[in-house]
Amino acid sequence: MRKPQSPRPYEELLAGLPNPGRMLAIMEAVASPTSRGRYFHWDELRFRKPPKGLSVPKKMLTDRRKPRDPDEQMIVNNYVTMQRILEWKGEPLAPEMVFTIHRQISENTLDVADGAGRFRWPDEPRVVSDFEGTVFHKPPPSEELASRMEAMCDFANGRTPDYFIHPVIRGIALHFWLAYDHPFVDRNGRTARALFYWAMLRAGYWLFQFISISQFLRNAPAKYGKAFLHTESDGNDLTYFILHQAEIIKRALKELHAHVARKSIETRSCLDALRSLPGLNHRQQAIIGHALRHPGHFYDIAGHRSRHAVSYATARADLLGLSEFGFLEQSRAGRAFIFVAPADLEARLKR
Repeated sequence: MRKPQSPRPYEELLAGLPNPGRMLAIMEAVASPTSRGRYFHWDELRFRKPPKGLSVPKKMLTDRRKPRDPDEQMIVNNYVTMQRILEWKGEPLAPEMVFTIHRQISENTLDVADGAGRFRWPDEPRVVSDFEGTVFHKPPPSEELASRMEAMCDFANGRTPDYFIHPVIRGIALHFWLAYDHPFVDRNGRTARALFYWAMLRAGYWLFQFISISQFLRNAPAKYGKAFLHTESDGNDLTYFILHQAEIIKRALKELHAHVARKSIETRSCLDALRSLPGLNHRQQAIIGHALRHPGHFYDIAGHRSRHAVSYATARADLLGLSEFGFLEQSRAGRAFIFVAPADLEARLKR
């Protein structure tokens, strides 16, 4: 898999997506199962009305509302963790970082109250089984976990082995390694997927900040589990798991390309419609074009005035006019007016 370049046409398309860190964090946060095994798709949270029975309000993450139950807490934990992964992409992996990732993923969601950010103890269960008690995997004993994690970090940082391993293969192997060792009382799968993202971003695969693998794993959880089982039952031959994950990555990239193409067409359509709207000058059209690509962005009179070299009265009239049309939401920060790009601006333009 070649490291993706960033040609100008693709950069232009990606400019139409939300902030990449928030996009990845939201997608991964809601594509993972909740404490009751339920999955949420990111569109249900960010762009659409939740289906009946959903306990997660549409704007929980974007409004930064506090979680009300363990399901919501788990989604918030995933969201915060993925944002931190983006911050840590330049740092080498160390056991303390793994503990921190697990602690953030697990906060206030574990049945074992003190189980976050530490190895499982010798007297804690260490088997992976189903509800009927069928054992699928017996991880290494807790006494070996510290040395195994040190070895895993050496591998993740490229210190071992002494020959070339493609960064994508290394990231997939890191995903498997953490899940195989099962070092924590719970949330091992989530931690393993977080490490995979860290590995991809650290290796320079910037496009991974726009894709979610969990939304594809959730659609076929049995295949995900079988990839682990086939690997372990065949002398830990990682080929099974690598092929499975490579297919997931391929599908995620294909979905991203389709999503970008759709958003590009929608944005161009909205901009074309905007140009035909009477009463909007070129400065206001520029704001709408920017707002379509950056939902939630704040605009103020001083900034608009400086950017377009116009008088205070003109800048104020531009922004108030957009607010009156319903294209920006007006608020106050102290004594100053601020104007926010609404998340549903596309729909408003089409009304």
